[in-house]
Amino acid sequence: MPKFYLTTLGCPKNVVDSEGIHRQMAAAGFEPTDRPRRADVLIVNTCGFIGDALDESLATLGELASTKRPGQVLIAAGCLSEREGEALFAKVKGIDAILGTRRWAEIAHLVAQARATRARLAWTGDPADPTLGPWCQSAPMPRLERQASAYLKIADGCSAACAFCTIPSIKGPYRSRRMEAILAEARTLVASGTRELILIAQDTTSYGRDLGGESLPALLRALSAELPHVPWIRVMYAYPQSVTPDLIEAMAQLPNVCHYLDMPLQHAHPTVLKRMRRPSDMDAVRRLLESLRQAMPDIALRTTFIVGYPGETEAQFQTLLDFMAEARFDHVGVFRYSRERGTPAADLPRQIPDEVKQARYERAMALQQEISRAHNQALIGREMDVLVDGSGDGISVGRTYRDAPEIDGLVLMAGEQPVGSFVRARITGAMEYDLLGEVIGPPA
Repeated sequence: MPKFYLTTLGCPKNVVDSEGIHRQMAAAGFEPTDRPRRADVLIVNTCGFIGDALDESLATLGELASTKRPGQVLIAAGCLSEREGEALFAKVKGIDAILGTRRWAEIAHLVAQARATRARLAWTGDPADPTLGPWCQSAPMPRLERQASAYLKIADGCSAACAFCTIPSIKGPYRSRRMEAILAEARTLVASGTRELILIAQDTTSYGRDLGGESLPALLRALSAELPHVPWIRVMYAYPQSVTPDLIEAMAQLPNVCHYLDMPLQHAHPTVLKRMRRPSDMDAVRRLLESLRQAMPDIALRTTFIVGYPGETEAQFQTLLDFMAEARFDHVGVFRYSRERGTPAADLPRQIPDEVKQARYERAMALQQEISRAHNQALIGREMDVLVDGSGDGISVGRTYRDAPEIDGLVLMAGEQPVGSFVRARITGAMEYDLLGEVIGPPA
C-alpha cells in the first residue's frame, strides 16, 4: 500500500483542513506514515499569513525537497500555496504540485495526476466543480483519533477589508457551513469522546449571514440543546462589531457555553484603527466589555494587538498601553506588524523600524504579564473544574474554562489523571500565565 506523510503548519483552521486531507488520502488507498523517507507522497499544509510563517513554510518545504528520493512526490498545500501560486515552484526546487486552500478536497485527484504525469501542477482558486468544494460536504467529518478537545470549523474565508491582512486573498470570501453539517460533525465528535468543542472561523460572529436565517447565537443554542452532556463549548475569533446582545445573552444563559471570548481588537487608538480599516469606536468597545462582564462576571476575555503599525506614534502606542491597563484582559497576544506584499498597509508611509516594533512588543508584553499575574493570583484558593490535557512523570497538566488550548495558560497538578477527564482542583499557586493546583475530587 502506498504511503503519505503530512505535516501541518499554522493555525487551528489548518489543522482541521489537514484532517480532511488525511481522510481523502486514506480513502484513496494511502497509508499514513510519520517518516518522510518511507512516504510515496509528501504533503505540507503551509501557512503564509505573515513573514515568519512564510519563512517556516518555505524552510519545511525546502528540507523535504532536499531529501526527496527518486519517485517521491512533494505537494505544497494550504495558505502559502494559494498566496504564491506557481511562483512557489521557483522558490523551492523539488515541489511537484501546488494545492490552494479552497481545493484541499481534491488532494487525491491531484496526487494521482502528479504521480501519473510527473508534470508540475498548480490547483488554486475556487474548484471548477463546486461540488468538490470543502463546504459542499454535508456528511460529518470525524476526527482521526479520539481527543478531549476538538476544533469545529463553522466557516471559511473572510469578507472583511483589514488593511494589514492577506486572508481574504488567500481564503476567498466568507462562506458559512450549513448548520446541519456542523451539528452532525459535533455529534460525531462528542460520541467519540470529545469533551470540549472549540468553534473557529476567520470571524465566528459573522456565521450565517451569507446563508440567511442562521447566526452564531442560533448555532450555540442548537449545539447546547442537542449536546447537553458536552461540558464545554468555546467561541474563538469574534469580531467586536458583531458581538450582539443576542450572542451575549446566549453565552450567559447556555450552561455548557464557556464564559470565555476571544475578540481580537488589534489596537486602541482610533487613528491607528482607521488606518487598519478596523472598527475605531473605542467607546463602543468599552460599552461592549462592560456588557460582557455584567452578563457574565466570571468571563475570561482574550484579545490580540498589533504594535508597530505604519505611522504608529509613541503617543498612539501609549494609548494602547493605557487601554490595556484599563481593560485588564485575562489574555493578550501581541504581534509585531508584518509588512505583507499585496496588502494596502504595505504601501503606507512611515513604516516602523524593526527595533522600534520589538521595543514596543516587549513593553506591551511586560504590562500584560503584570496583569495576567494579578488575575491568576486572585484565583488562589478557588476550586475549579480542570480538563486534563496531559499526564506523566507524576504530574497532570490541564486547563480551566478560562484557558483555550495552545494559546492560554495551564494548571499544573501533582499526580497522574486520565487524559481527557475532568477533575476538581483547588488553585494553590500562580505564575505569570500558569497556575498550580491540587486535585480534590471529581468535577462539580
